[in-house]
Amino acid sequence: MLGLVGLACGGSSPAASAPGTGGVGGQSGSGGGAAGDADGSAIEIDGGACSAIVAQHPDEGAFHVNCTPVPTYGTNPPSSGNHYMTWADYKTYDAPVPWGHLVHSLEHGTIVVVYNCPGGCPDEVAAAQAMIDALPVDATCTAPTKRRVILAPDPLLDVRWAASAWTWTLRATCFDAPTFSAFAKAHYDMGREDLCGELHEPFCVVP
Repeated sequence: MLGLVGLACGGSSPAASAPGTGGVGGQSGSGGGAAGDADGSAIEIDGGACSAIVAQHPDEGAFHVNCTPVPTYGTNPPSSGNHYMTWADYKTYDAPVPWGHLVHSLEHGTIVVVYNCPGGCPDEVAAAQAMIDALPVDATCTAPTKRRVILAPDPLLDVRWAASAWTWTLRATCFDAPTFSAFAKAHYDMGREDLCGELHEPFCVVP
């Protein structure tokens, strides 16, 4: 059984465990109804108006790999594993970023926030950006970077909103700022490396 920590928002405590199934498909696992960890364990938390689940996952390793073949991951969103040499800069992206780059950023202690809104969700994206902008400034970062947080769309995500830290995921049916803020503060700078420098694109071209 994985060691799980409930992340309670608004003073509430973890409610109940929810089942899920792991998987690897394309760049990330199918995830099932929970967080896609190896044994289906997860903790449902108080996500305000959203259904939210936090789970801790096994460390899948951290080797550098070439752009092809595309690495696969056991959780959706990915939370650790082999990754590309170039990490993604800590910023907001308008287009999807290959997870091989994002996982490298996770290794540096980054929080990655992703969403899949086929019909668009500009109000939720704006709320996510406001949440990120309100997070504490990281004194180890070099201007203009203020903190190790990435926001990007993810068409492979099988829930509407999610966040990753190294070996941790948060999955939610909508964006709730207190829930995502609490996750970011609890798991920030918990990667294998403490690094806020930037290594810029180009990204790998993923088929």
